[in-house]
Amino acid sequence: MPEARPEATTLVMAAASEPPPSAATLIARAAALRPLLVEQQAETEARTYYSESTHQAFLDAGFYRMFVPRRFGGYEVDLPTFYQVIMEIARGCPSTAWCLCLGSGHSLQVGAWFGERAQAELFGDGDFRCVAVGAPAGSARPTADGWELSGTWSYGSGAPYATHLMGHTFADDGTANGASRRSLLFIAPRSEWRMLDDWGDTLGLRGSGSQSIEIDRGRIPDDFVLEGISMVDVDVSGGTPGSRLHGNPLYGGRTTSFFQGELSAIMIGAVRGAIDAYQELLMTRATPLPPIVPRRSDPEYQRWLGSALARVETAEAALVRMAQRYMELCRRNVEGAEPFSRKDDLLLGAVGREAMTLAWDVMHGIVFRTAGTSAARSGHRIERVFRDMAMGWGHLASVMGDWALRELGREHLGETLATPPHLRGDSTGAVLDELCNAGFLERTGDVWRLPGAAVDPGGQVPAETAES
Repeated sequence: MPEARPEATTLVMAAASEPPPSAATLIARAAALRPLLVEQQAETEARTYYSESTHQAFLDAGFYRMFVPRRFGGYEVDLPTFYQVIMEIARGCPSTAWCLCLGSGHSLQVGAWFGERAQAELFGDGDFRCVAVGAPAGSARPTADGWELSGTWSYGSGAPYATHLMGHTFADDGTANGASRRSLLFIAPRSEWRMLDDWGDTLGLRGSGSQSIEIDRGRIPDDFVLEGISMVDVDVSGGTPGSRLHGNPLYGGRTTSFFQGELSAIMIGAVRGAIDAYQELLMTRATPLPPIVPRRSDPEYQRWLGSALARVETAEAALVRMAQRYMELCRRNVEGAEPFSRKDDLLLGAVGREAMTLAWDVMHGIVFRTAGTSAARSGHRIERVFRDMAMGWGHLASVMGDWALRELGREHLGETLATPPHLRGDSTGAVLDELCNAGFLERTGDVWRLPGAAVDPGGQVPAETAES
């Protein structure tokens, strides 16, 4: 099905040559859009991504340029500013914030990891929005001047207005068999892929623009491919190509904590929006039990509101301080004072996850529990935010929290293990062998399959088994 929107590459912000706006200006611009975002929530869900007019408002505000390097017309804002902008947008519409955040935030990694020639071509005049999918998919075949890509990358949040896709794939160059093929990180411009119409049937975040992306023999140059790098675990000791190129330590940081902070910012902003709606109920509704008084005058509702406000303020303070510490570690790393270590990354990510947990606790433990049944009706703002935050709480980053805390404790005690192969990105076969040892898969030659699954004559798991 063709995409129901104009090509994003034709949209260029006219104010690219203007001086970068201040942090306060960017945050104020985001806050000013909240009423519009609240008003458009229902149609955003129905469309599965935010409107062209909202997209243009984001262009005009400069939100897509926050992490684009200045030499390409960007702003190079610090991490606290970025998170605060996202929190303001999420307070109006969590789905919109998700789509904006994950479409604009990956300029930071592109500006850090790729060489000058690739960045000049990718960023161009600064009109750059990049989807990133961490799970590897498809394959890449070497050509005379680069690579030919084919595959489908799911959960491409930000795809509707993206100009590029960053993802992982496997080299199909005859150097290895089966799942031991080399892992590649690539960037493909929109001219080489198409967005599928396969999003919108989830519990929440229906308007987050998380469609799949399909590439059929798309061509990219060698400069757009990096080998042996995983976007969730990059060693940045001593700086990166981008921190040296741009002279800004912002581009010298690790990624796990950054990605967690994005999710936390959305969740904190979302629950602030739910509290806004909750306060409206307190101002307009009466208590459900005698003595019947306005909820705003009832001591219990006052206490619940006060507790919600205090906890969310604590969550935001933790996230902002985590972002400030991230910037400090970036600076010390590129100056050679101390590396930005894996332990640092794990600790900052854990702080961000605790902030997200506080936000979710406020949503389900206070706001949703005490708002009343009417607030759970389809279309109510609290009902919609609850669904969106439930999706955020069930995100892989939340599930990986237990693993990350275990690794943090291990690092702190000096009992560090080698980085798991699936994070190194250099040996997928080893990961599958680990799953075999744990009993989750069985191996026959170079074929890994589910226990008890029949194998067809070609040595592959039947489609119906794979889908299950």
